[in-house]
Amino acid sequence: MMPMNDDRNLNKRYLIWLYKETKEALDRVDRKFTQLGIDKFIREELRKEEIKALTFFEDFNTYVNNKEKDCETLKSREGKYLNPEHQFLSLKLQAIEKAIVKELGANDLKEIKNLYHQEMVERILRSTEHK
Repeated sequence: MMPMNDDRNLNKRYLIWLYKETKEALDRVDRKFTQLGIDKFIREELRKEEIKALTFFEDFNTYVNNKEKDCETLKSREGKYLNPEHQFLSLKLQAIEKAIVKELGANDLKEIKNLYHQEMVERILRSTEHK
């Protein structure tokens, strides 16, 4: 029989992995919405300038418009997921967070969220090319 601390560590690692996998899948959808707001701001800032490379601006404008159309198919204005898979992922993430609090405590949930955020930032900073 494993000592209680080993069980807790196994549970914690599993819950971290489960959180990470689910959060990454949901982030692939949600980041489009956060990026869209930033992209729209950048587009408006670029519109204020006299751009010599108008083709580049038009390409960016098309990119932003296409992203906006994609977003309309993913979530309603109330923020509810339109795709059943995304809705499931959102509900699953909420359940995982509750399981973390139940098994490990609220402080560990906060720690796991911070670790996830740090990992995502480190991935971005390590990235050498956009795929």
